[in-house]
Amino acid sequence: MSHKVIFDTDPGVDDAMALYFALAHPAIDVVGITTTFGNVKVPQATANALYLTRLAGFDIPVAEGGALPLMKTPGTPPGFIHGDDGLGNLPSRLAINATPLAISAAEYIVQMARGYPGEISIVAVGPLINLALALKLEPTLPQLIKEVVLMAGTIIEPGNVSPVAEANVWNDPHAADWVFTAGWKLAMVGLDVTHRVVMPSIYFEKLAQHHQHHPALATLLHAVNFYSDFHEKARPELGHACYGHDILAFVYLVAPELFETQVGTVRVQLEGMGNGQTMLDRLGHLVYAEPGWEPNRPVTTVCMQVDAGQCVQLIEQVLETSWLRTPLLA
Repeated sequence: MSHKVIFDTDPGVDDAMALYFALAHPAIDVVGITTTFGNVKVPQATANALYLTRLAGFDIPVAEGGALPLMKTPGTPPGFIHGDDGLGNLPSRLAINATPLAISAAEYIVQMARGYPGEISIVAVGPLINLALALKLEPTLPQLIKEVVLMAGTIIEPGNVSPVAEANVWNDPHAADWVFTAGWKLAMVGLDVTHRVVMPSIYFEKLAQHHQHHPALATLLHAVNFYSDFHEKARPELGHACYGHDILAFVYLVAPELFETQVGTVRVQLEGMGNGQTMLDRLGHLVYAEPGWEPNRPVTTVCMQVDAGQCVQLIEQVLETSWLRTPLLA
């Protein structure tokens, strides 16, 4: 099956890993990229998306998106995790000649959905402001989009910004709750599975060598090493490695059989100590006294378990194919 994808992202090291997996996979056609705040501020996210694609030799439209959460006070990008530039503080960058589209990310999503009804999938791996704004522009968007896959949230696994919250949802909980209740075909790939897939930094050294140190892979290796430094300090049991996170959203898109899932209504806690918590109605048949859990609410397919070994094998097979092109430099 072929997938025509808009990639909604805040690059971000694991975002870069996910982007390159998507560009390398023969069944994924990345038709556009939309950027959001999160790992970095949105102008840097846009610069990174343009740089990563052109460095790999791909000319893909990039539309800049939301810079602030819908209602929540914005936080500070985690430079200690991804680097202040989102890519591990690159010592230098090659010159590229590329600019973002003149329209916003939300406008681009709506334009593409109307132009290709039922054909576009959205893979979103950052805070969900762009999808929320697109829903505001086009309330029938869920009927125009083929499917949405989110790297977001957690149900049982502890959170990474609080004991219960995952960063993408926590950064903009109001946008996330809107997206979870919009009524499209929706899958959530959260920490319950992304914390099961670990990518050693040494693999990316071998990958760079495999591709004869192509500039795109050299850049990715630098970023992954920075990212793995953080993970090794935070989770010493991992060694010098990092979680797959965003790349798992694309793995689900092309190989959902590698995941065990549960279907139910997902809602987001909007305030208090549980801010950003994703809550799944795991029973699905009770009538609750608390409003917001009515039986007619839209449901989400939530990834609960994953075959980590098969995921890593697929990722490696795809990234080692001959997908890289001559960089598009200025």
